[in-house]
Amino acid sequence: MAGLALIVGAFQFVFFVILSEIYYPDYNVSTNYISDLGATCRATCQVFQPSSTIFNVSVSLLGVLLLATTYFLQRTFRRRLVSVLLTTTGIGAIGVGIFPETAGVLHPIFSLIAFLFGGLTAVSSYKLQKPPMSDFAVISGLITVAALLLYSQSIYLGLGNGGMERVVLYPVLLWAIGYGGYLMAPETGS
Repeated sequence: MAGLALIVGAFQFVFFVILSEIYYPDYNVSTNYISDLGATCRATCQVFQPSSTIFNVSVSLLGVLLLATTYFLQRTFRRRLVSVLLTTTGIGAIGVGIFPETAGVLHPIFSLIAFLFGGLTAVSSYKLQKPPMSDFAVISGLITVAALLLYSQSIYLGLGNGGMERVVLYPVLLWAIGYGGYLMAPETGS
C-alpha cells in the first residue's frame, strides 16, 4: 500500500503539472516558477483557471498520499527518521496547495519544507532499499538538496529560475515513482 500511495501521488502530480502548464497562458518552464501554476504573484497577482485549481488540488493530493505512504511505511519498517521526514514533506506539499503565492510568506515556507524534506527523505530511505535502488535514492536526494542550495542563492546554472526549480523537484519525484514501484514489487528469494 505504501508503494501504491507513493507512486500514485508522484505520478498524478507530474501529470497534472504538465496539464496545468498547458492551460496557463504563455507559461515558460525556464522563467515561470512551478507554483505560478497555482497563482502568479509578482507586481500583481494573477490566477489562471483551470490551471490554478488543477495544480493546487494535485499538490495537495500529493501531500495527502505522502502521509498515507508514511503510515504504511511506518507500520512495515518502523523507521522513525524516514517517517518524520516523509510526514514533513507531505505537510509541506499540502501547504503549497492550500497557500498558493497569493498567501504571501506562507507559500515559500511550505515550498521550502516540501523541497528540503523531500530530498532528505530520499536520502534517509536508503536503508529501506537494496542496491542499486538505495544508490538511486541517495543520489536523487542529494541532487535535490544541492540544487535547492544553489536555487536559494539565485544560482540557476543558465536554466532560469523555473528550470532550476525543476532540477530541485524532479529528482525526488523520480525517486518517489521508482521507490513506489520498488515497494510494490513482489519479494523474491535469494
